Amino acid sequence: MHFAEAPPNPWFSWQYIERNSADIARALEQHVSLTLEAVAIAFVLALPLAALAHLRPRLAGPVLGVAGVLYTIPSLALFAVLAPYTGIGRTTVLIGLVSYALLVLTRNVLVGLQGVDPAVRDAARGMGYGRGRLLLSVELPQALPSVVAGLRLATVTTVALVTVGVVVGYGGLGTLMFRGFRSNYHAEIMTATVLCLLLALLFDLVIAGVGRRLTPWSRVESPV
Repeated sequence: MHFAEAPPNPWFSWQYIERNSADIARALEQHVSLTLEAVAIAFVLALPLAALAHLRPRLAGPVLGVAGVLYTIPSLALFAVLAPYTGIGRTTVLIGLVSYALLVLTRNVLVGLQGVDPAVRDAARGMGYGRGRLLLSVELPQALPSVVAGLRLATVTTVALVTVGVVVGYGGLGTLMFRGFRSNYHAEIMTATVLCLLLALLFDLVIAGVGRRLTPWSRVESPV
């Protein structure tokens, strides 16, 4: 008896990419925009929260505690809670992504501020710096390495988390992954996975490069 051969189902297929380039580009653009917007919003929120916790140490516990609670909520549960109020789509995914990035950024900014050399603070106070000027002109610049590290971690994590947004209809490259799983089409799954990895790597390298430019004093000089 002769059985028909199963159609090929490769893990990598250039033909799939050529035929679906517009769809892939649209998913990639959605993924990039969600990641950048979520990290930017989270950073804008984390900066004053960390500064407040630094200036008022008794508030550090509650601030990090609330951010920690948001971070530990499972993404599917969070989307399920948000969906009835924010609808299905971008807004719901964005709120979830900001919630998860908030803890990483707030903690790293706070750690950076707390790690400033006391001698540097004393010198600034001796020059007449008030509390606000000390924070903005001395402590924040000194905390930049920790802030950059937080941005790198939050961004890479967000790239991965965007894919979960497919459950509410807005998951960037996660849409391709989900569709590939449903149809058992390996090439679609692998294409989206590789693009996610490359995107995370690119963002990480860019942020690290910008961080080195902003903090030349943190570079370790090699012995001659």
